[in-house]
Amino acid sequence: MEKGTILIVDDEPRYIQLIAANLVVDGFSVVDALDGEKAVEIVSEEDIDLVLLDVMMPKLDGFETCRRIRGFSQVPIIMVTAKGDESDRVQGLNVGADDYIVKPFSASELLARVRAVLRRSMFSRDVSQPVIFNHGDLKIDFARAEVFLQDEKILLSATEYRLLLQFSHNKGRILTTEELLSSVWGDGYKNDKEILWVTISRLRSKLEQDPSKPVHIVTRTGMGYTMPNLTE
Repeated sequence: MEKGTILIVDDEPRYIQLIAANLVVDGFSVVDALDGEKAVEIVSEEDIDLVLLDVMMPKLDGFETCRRIRGFSQVPIIMVTAKGDESDRVQGLNVGADDYIVKPFSASELLARVRAVLRRSMFSRDVSQPVIFNHGDLKIDFARAEVFLQDEKILLSATEYRLLLQFSHNKGRILTTEELLSSVWGDGYKNDKEILWVTISRLRSKLEQDPSKPVHIVTRTGMGYTMPNLTE
């Protein structure tokens, strides 16, 4: 049974073939692009379930490609970065990537990352109860998995949306870093605090009138984060 279609974006055909072979064996369908411009075109025209996006590419690098895709699509994106280049990982998360994987990686690590991100994505889209959640000028339509700020639709990635759901479903409760990492990314991410910090910063930049003085996602120093009751 086919598990979905994955777009591999890399300027090295041999590398694409290697990744594709592992994904196909695991039941995925694969399409590929040798540069960022083609990747943006494919995502805009085809039904893609996840993008594996290399950072170093001609025409458009991975960061600009991710930024352009995020302008019109919530498709999950995993950035492929060079070993030890922390700045690439942070920048990738900042422009909208859901996760990253560091070269060189094993087939098992690749498949684990892909499955985890797809699980988060399916959770985000599989919200069936017709409920509207309001928090000040923020509105979440759970039935359609849509978010609005002052009645203007805000485009979130699957991971950003799932993180927001954790806060909305636990309004008034302080959530620890470990709880958020485990519930949104999975148990294997409990110590990966950087990915949470960057994603919260990215979410605040989209949802807060003044990200330096947040009202929807508030830091409780030494304890964690909360979506406070607005009567507090």
